[in-house]
Amino acid sequence: MKKIILLVTLAFGFATANAQVDVITKHNGETVKGKVVKLEEYTIVYKYDGEDAENTMSKYAIEKIVYGKSGRVEEVTEKVTVNNEDDWEKVVVLEDKAYISGLKKGDEVRGKTGLINFQTGNTGDKKADKKLKMAAAALGCPFILLTSDKTTVGANSNQLGGAQAIKKGITYKY
Repeated sequence: MKKIILLVTLAFGFATANAQVDVITKHNGETVKGKVVKLEEYTIVYKYDGEDAENTMSKYAIEKIVYGKSGRVEEVTEKVTVNNEDDWEKVVVLEDKAYISGLKKGDEVRGKTGLINFQTGNTGDKKADKKLKMAAAALGCPFILLTSDKTTVGANSNQLGGAQAIKKGITYKY
């Protein structure tokens, strides 16, 4: 009888301890079991189950979090689906390396305006941004980590005094 009570107590204890684990579901279908330490604006900090080291993951990579203690489900971000170049407006430009954690690295892309053009600084910047996003969308990547953003104006650009914008980045996907 003592053995049965001990087994039931241990089974209940393991079930209770296991229910305390938070489950992080990524957009690519992977799950991470651990404890969410804190939610920041663009990232979450968590610990793997049974470990003390803190890890960081971009919210862009995460679909939802199921909290083990309460059972509450928190939807984190919607999946960005980019099928082809026509979906270029859906591409998200990221400016901090912390925002790519949990995403898979793709190719380098570049967007620029022509050397001789009649664009003002702001218009040229928007055109280069569009070309950068179109290049990422053509690769099926919904994210770009911006690595270079350069605009030259006047005598530094060309002899006609126009403006040229050049943007470079690395693509990322789920």
